[in-house]
Amino acid sequence: MLPLGFASGLPLPLSSSTLQAWLTVENISIITIGWFALTGLPYTLKFLWAPLVDRFVPIPVGRRRAWLLLTQTMLALVLAGLAQLDPHNNLLMIAGFALMIAFLSATQDIAFDALRTDILKPEERGLGAALSVTGYRLAMLVAGAGALILGDHWGWSNTFLLMAGIMATSLIVTLATPEQPTDYAPRTLSEAVFGPLRAFFSRPEAWGLIVLVVLYKLGDAFAGSLTTAFLIRGAGFTPTDVGVVNKGFGLVATLVGALAGGLWLMRLGLYRSLMLFGILQAVTNLGFFALSVVGHNYLLMVAAVGLENLAGGMGTAAFVALLMGLCDIRYSATQFALLSALASLGRVFLGPVAGGVVAWMDWPLFFVSTVLVALPGLWVLYRMRTAVDQAHKNNHAPQDAAV
Repeated sequence: MLPLGFASGLPLPLSSSTLQAWLTVENISIITIGWFALTGLPYTLKFLWAPLVDRFVPIPVGRRRAWLLLTQTMLALVLAGLAQLDPHNNLLMIAGFALMIAFLSATQDIAFDALRTDILKPEERGLGAALSVTGYRLAMLVAGAGALILGDHWGWSNTFLLMAGIMATSLIVTLATPEQPTDYAPRTLSEAVFGPLRAFFSRPEAWGLIVLVVLYKLGDAFAGSLTTAFLIRGAGFTPTDVGVVNKGFGLVATLVGALAGGLWLMRLGLYRSLMLFGILQAVTNLGFFALSVVGHNYLLMVAAVGLENLAGGMGTAAFVALLMGLCDIRYSATQFALLSALASLGRVFLGPVAGGVVAWMDWPLFFVSTVLVALPGLWVLYRMRTAVDQAHKNNHAPQDAAV
């Protein structure tokens, strides 16, 4: 889970922030660079072709490994090709390569999420989720901050070639990864498209689970949408302070939280872990409330950032375990992609709302409101506790009779 999570996270910065830095250094127009943000659309729309990952096996090495090997090979080749291009003469080709990287990376994510869902036993999901999140975040650090430093001193072409080589090493891990031996692949494309919805909504509690997926991380996302802006503008810290503490120390706290959450989940069970971590996610937002009242205080900022990221990492490990538990092995690629897309709705739409709330009631009341926003998700979790416990015990056997 750790190295496959690393492989999953590596391409994302290379088609977004790191590529943006390269283009900026090459004095490409800021308007043009802004348009490059559209190359990230495949990550948002990946559920549209997830049924193809459930239905087809492109090479005979296993249902999920086939897609991982195919996408990882293509990613290494495309990254190596990107390294040969000149931003001043091949800008349109660079845009096309960036879009290909995002598409292949999103497809790799679909296959990895499905593989992780299929092979992890119920008691392994929390720790498996934590390890994959850890690998993902470490890869983003390597392909983000690491690539920026290398690009500045070693050249961008050499840096992207190195990243292509690192991507290629993931093939070894994929070949060594076990896979679910039983083949539950849908027999037709129609079944791959509509079967996931029929299977999920065959549960009497299906709508309640969807509401839980949407609401559980909402308070955390609401606070996180403006954390950087608050620390700089509201609390008066420098961008360097924010980079070191919020991005550096915060990342470490998130990884520790994810690993601790995965281990605790094995002892507490899924429902109790989700409830405990959800409460901690809400309460730790009050650290920023305290900072907004006290003002510029470095130690309080470190404490607030550390606790919030620690709780967020715990919640993420348990939440990913919940999503895995809700999937049917026949359609785990499509169902996980759809559920994770629903979970991301809060992050997408709460940014504009958060800005309006701050303008209306200022920072202290905003952070109090983030705690209130978290409460509906906890209430829905309490109401759905039986269904959550059933999801934790789910061994991914088909959930309806039509096998």
